[in-house]
Amino acid sequence: MRVLSPAKINLHLRVGPKQLDGFHPLVTWMVTVGLFDTLDFSLDTAGRVGLSCSDPSLPVDDRNLVVRAARLLQAEAARTSGGESSISGPVAGEPGVRIELLKVIPTGGGLGGGSSNAAVTLIALNELWGLNLPRQRLSELAAGIGSDVPFFLGGPSGICPSTICSSAICTGRGEVVSRVDSPSATWVVLMLPDMSMPTPAVYRQFDQMPFSPGWNEAIGWSQQCPPAEELLRLLRNDLEPSAFAISPELGRLRKTAETLVSRPVRMSGSGSSLFTLFSDREVAEKAAFLIHSQLALRTMTVPIAVISNLQK
Repeated sequence: MRVLSPAKINLHLRVGPKQLDGFHPLVTWMVTVGLFDTLDFSLDTAGRVGLSCSDPSLPVDDRNLVVRAARLLQAEAARTSGGESSISGPVAGEPGVRIELLKVIPTGGGLGGGSSNAAVTLIALNELWGLNLPRQRLSELAAGIGSDVPFFLGGPSGICPSTICSSAICTGRGEVVSRVDSPSATWVVLMLPDMSMPTPAVYRQFDQMPFSPGWNEAIGWSQQCPPAEELLRLLRNDLEPSAFAISPELGRLRKTAETLVSRPVRMSGSGSSLFTLFSDREVAEKAAFLIHSQLALRTMTVPIAVISNLQK
């Protein structure tokens, strides 16, 4: 089975104060975009879970969310069948898999590649292993892997088993997913600086800076989503000041890109990826070329889309 694993961007991200459990409550609007990793799955009759990756810098053991997702589903299969399982290794009779991961989504860029990989692993193995677990149970397992993973599953109510969620408002730590219509903008220009922004460092910086109230207020419209340029002016990312404090160069890139294309540019997640929105592909591609040529910055023009991803 071959699976396409899409990236996401945070169109809007508000962050609340740190709670006693050490986490920050969020209100974020996330959408998938047409930038994909590819995962190939094949059965391993010996019950092993093996991962190979085109990016040699990424771990292929339990530190990788793909392996963690497979192990959790392996344990769930044993539990529901009345057997015993161990996360640290396979047991007799449990399903196994060999996974090949072709990485295209940049790591450390706030595009959710690892979370997406984990989510599609749950979807694919649920079918490949014939487990038939309901989407609600998959979402519960996803929340234990990472806060962004449930978004790609569409929340506990689920969506078509072969389809990734394309647009949702996520709250709590990000694990409470409420699907919403995609924005009226149909194209995203991604700006991909050659730098990684470690999420823990960005949040530590966030905790040291003045807190912005109103983090849990509704996004600034109540009916029809406005056009791309108007929408951009309503969007916020509370982690931008923290990321730009850590990397002033990233802040300068954002400001210069805004000047070049005469429209707001936002950061996705905790960075370092930047983006802006368009409703016309030709206009978007011209903006991407301008940014690339003037800033020597890698750019991509990709659609916002629902992804049907299981390919047997």
